[in-house]
Amino acid sequence: MTLAFLGGLGDALQFIVTKSEGPGGAQVGGSQLLPLLREHLLITLVSVAIATAIALPLGTWLGHTKRGSFLVISVTNAGRAIPSIGVVFLFFAALGAGFFNITLALVLLAIPPILLNAYTGVRAVDPEAVDAARGMGLTGAQILRQVELPLALPLVFGGVKTSTVNVLATATLGPAAGVVTLGDPIINPSSYGDAGRLGAAIVVAALAIAAEVGLSAVQRKLTPEGLRLSERAASRRRLLSISKRRIAPTS
Repeated sequence: MTLAFLGGLGDALQFIVTKSEGPGGAQVGGSQLLPLLREHLLITLVSVAIATAIALPLGTWLGHTKRGSFLVISVTNAGRAIPSIGVVFLFFAALGAGFFNITLALVLLAIPPILLNAYTGVRAVDPEAVDAARGMGLTGAQILRQVELPLALPLVFGGVKTSTVNVLATATLGPAAGVVTLGDPIINPSSYGDAGRLGAAIVVAALAIAAEVGLSAVQRKLTPEGLRLSERAASRRRLLSISKRRIAPTS
């Protein structure tokens, strides 16, 4: 089946599903994308896992102690200000090419959202719930583990979701650091052609959307029922308040 009637988009979709000969004479597209996809997903999962292992304990503990706001804000602002491509090329220049080096760069980019959400989520837990737990004789670590972290889990997971989507997009820079990911067709059109460039971009975009939708569904599942009911009640109160203001008679 041909998708030529779609023009360049059709060629890109054909590249995704069908193996063909590229401008350089090599076989590209179709099943040839699977090794690139596997490397792309692997580097994303490893980077996000390491970033979570570092940022989650630090963020939750700082939020529990109500300290370190300057550290969290500074790390977050630095992560937003530094361009992704700059971090990747910095590590490439300092440490050379390789999976480990690009992973370190992506870990640095993934830490700020997780750290900020973990800190904000735990710190925003209702103080009355914390006081009640303390009155029951729970230690600080038990309060964090049994009360604060479960209540903050939706926001914490939101940080993991943001980092995952960011790393998925940034992993396209992998070929610039010697790791062949789905970014290879994007930055190497001489071998894959324009159809390969657009096709790989479509696959990366689809992965990011799938991650956003899938992790959002998990985030909703992790939200305690009490919090969901509370949020619905607050939404209804806001809507009722807006409606009353709209129908209030003007003098």
